[in-house]
Formats: sequence, C-alpha cells, structure tokens
Amino acid sequence: MAARTAAARAEFPWYGSRVELRRAVPADALAVARVHVRSWQAGYRGLLPDGYLDGLRAEDRAARYTFDRDDGPRTIVAVEFGAIVGFATTDGCELAALYVDPDRWRSGIGGALIAEALAELARAGCRDARLWLLVGNTRAQRFYERGGWTPNGERRVQRVWGIEVDEVGYRRDVSLT
Repeated sequence: MAARTAAARAEFPWYGSRVELRRAVPADALAVARVHVRSWQAGYRGLLPDGYLDGLRAEDRAARYTFDRDDGPRTIVAVEFGAIVGFATTDGCELAALYVDPDRWRSGIGGALIAEALAELARAGCRDARLWLLVGNTRAQRFYERGGWTPNGERRVQRVWGIEVDEVGYRRDVSLT
C-alpha cells in the first residue's frame, strides 16, 4: 500500500458499510491489539486453555507493535465507522497475521484484507505466499482453502504470546489474486 496515495476502500453493500484499508500507524497499536486479543479469545476457544485466553490483555500486546518501521512486518488495518475492525500483517512472503473482530466475522472484511495483503506481497516480488494455521482451527482452514490456499505439508510447534502452539503450513500462488 506504500505505493498508493490514498487508502483503499472496500464496499460491503449487504453489510451497509464502507471499510477503509490503510497502513497501520503507531497510534493504532491499542485498537489493533484489541482486535488481536478478541480474535484469539473467540477463535481459539477450545484450542488453547481458557485460563490463558481469558488472561490476554490488549495493553500487553500493543506495546510489542512496531508500526513506525519501514523494515520488517507491514500491517494493513480495516477501518469501519472510524474503528479498527481487522488487520493483516505480512512479513517477507508470509501472511503473518489476519484477524477480524469477532463481531465482524463473515462480513467480507477478512477477504478484503487478505486481497490487499496478497497484492502487497505481489508488489514486493513474492510468487508464493505462505501462512501458519493453528491445528484444529477449522473455521480458518475453510476460509483459507476457499481462497485458494493449500496445505504445504509443513508443521511446527512454536511459542507465541507465551504459549506453545501447534501449526500447519499453507501456501498460495500470489498471482491468483
């Protein structure tokens, strides 16, 4: 999105709103963290321990974001009626994060964010994109597979936000956007 002079707009007539997609700025950190935490708490319930999910705090997560750097991860936010309702982060040729506020799931915002993230990866010269998906997250699995992502046969266990997560890898040809 850096090459654009204006933010992208996505229209969702069935949802009655217009969503602006733009690069995240440092002032967005707490709002992005709220979406991130709420998404984990709703989406990973039953996959991660309830006590762990209940203890997540947006304020703790917000302190880790570095939206003011040109190197490293790049985050796109979806803004609806002045509020951040979702975000996508790319890092290298990876879709490192895609989260939408649970109240906005199935509204088209996730699809708009992923389309913009894939366009960003294409502009960066990536041919293939990859992502990691929490094992057992069937909602996300269906979402990504509908969008042309396929399992790549990789699996990893890593520590994220202080907890070990078991993930499977997915890939997608960026030119399919």
